[in-house]
Amino acid sequence: MPSTSKVSGSLCLCALAYILSELAKPQFIEDFNFGNFTYVSMLVGVIVGWVIMGKRAGFGLVSAVNNGVTSTFSMVLVVIFIQSANEMIRLSMRGRFDGLFEALLEIIPIGIDFVVKVSSTALWGTALIGGIVAGLIVEAIWHRVH
Repeated sequence: MPSTSKVSGSLCLCALAYILSELAKPQFIEDFNFGNFTYVSMLVGVIVGWVIMGKRAGFGLVSAVNNGVTSTFSMVLVVIFIQSANEMIRLSMRGRFDGLFEALLEIIPIGIDFVVKVSSTALWGTALIGGIVAGLIVEAIWHRVH
């Protein structure tokens, strides 16, 4: 059921996903093909904002901060998993893996490699502060309506 907290959570995390995606891009090599990386990240932000952040609004400021940080890092983990699986599929099309199980196990090292590549103070600071701000915005909107 749509509610203002779900919609506002979706919009906040969508905007945060866009910002984090653009901050992550310069960390990769120059000719890396991102494809729909930003759009996929924004879609994940919308879904996580609707499902996780929107449901947990209305329990106070401390819960709002926790909600924002938890939702943001959940979004980041899902995006990393999706991008790692995408990279695994790309590599498997080139015949790099001997079987399905080997290809599926390779998702974890690929994800760790992505996290190491994009790790910077600017990215993680933006994720932390953006998550806190998003949680507080959703909480304020929830209190405004209820």
